[in-house]
Amino acid sequence: MKIEFAPLNIPLRRRLQTAAVLQWVFSFLALAQCCLAAYILLALSDWWIAAMLYAGWLWLDWDTPSSGGRRSHWVRSWTVWDYFRDYFPLRLIKTEDLDPKKNYIFGFHPHGVLVAGGFGNFCTEATGFSRLFPGLKPHLLMLPFWFRVPLFRDYIMCGGLVSSSKSSLSYLISRPEGGNVAVIAVGGAPEALDARPGALTLQVRNRKGFIKLALKHGAQLVPVFSFGENELFDQMENPAGSPLRTLQNRLQSIMGVAMPLFHARGVFQYSFGLVPYRKSIHTVVGKPISVVQTPCPSSEDIESLHRVYLQSLTELFEQHKHTYGLEEHQHLTFF
Repeated sequence: MKIEFAPLNIPLRRRLQTAAVLQWVFSFLALAQCCLAAYILLALSDWWIAAMLYAGWLWLDWDTPSSGGRRSHWVRSWTVWDYFRDYFPLRLIKTEDLDPKKNYIFGFHPHGVLVAGGFGNFCTEATGFSRLFPGLKPHLLMLPFWFRVPLFRDYIMCGGLVSSSKSSLSYLISRPEGGNVAVIAVGGAPEALDARPGALTLQVRNRKGFIKLALKHGAQLVPVFSFGENELFDQMENPAGSPLRTLQNRLQSIMGVAMPLFHARGVFQYSFGLVPYRKSIHTVVGKPISVVQTPCPSSEDIESLHRVYLQSLTELFEQHKHTYGLEEHQHLTFF
């Protein structure tokens, strides 16, 4: 295989952008394992008392990821996230003002491989969320498993990440003072297995749990589409029914985490590696769908609102697809 090496005279700013994205990929793929190993080594060292004190803190703080988390404006405003934003580049587009006295559920599509747009827009201030939507606090929902990893849990909560459990979502959107935004990558782990350039397939037709909770608590629904999210990585061919896809589905059902075999470019060459391609990401926040609080929603209520949500998502995509490089014949497919 011919390797295309990166030129030596790359500007420093572009090198810093690559470094920022590289640390993000490391954080996503390996930081949890490193934090767990560090904690175990600490517990086995002469400093074991510090590990025991942290264990006590962990026990006392166990429910925080399901109770709004513990965000840090300082961490969300790190300069490294500006370099992360400029690497792609990443942009957040508002289509309508949102009332800070209400709570919202943002349905984020597509999931992509590593949810780069979701992280950059809602876990950092690099794209100006607080400026675009004053009075609102975004919380990106993540699998509860990750909040059980010592040290790692505290770091990810600083960005506004919270548990994706039902109780966590209910806590956010039931606050009477309003101002909370729960961001859900609706397609979840299964959709990540279909994330590749050109893919417009969304796992949403049978995803109705967030619809039910929106009705129960009267939270407004907002469709969000991230153009370019699926263009960041290539993925090994894994069509439905193939041995690889069968194995991936099996692992996902056991562990709850998708295992896409993805690749893109490297740090010093452009032919292979785990660093995403430099592809623009435009995350468009659509118009809110008014939801009337229904404490005990019926199946008909859920189905009706779900249809409205899918229609709004389709309209958002069709309205903006030409602006961000898609062709007339390209449409969303729901599964």
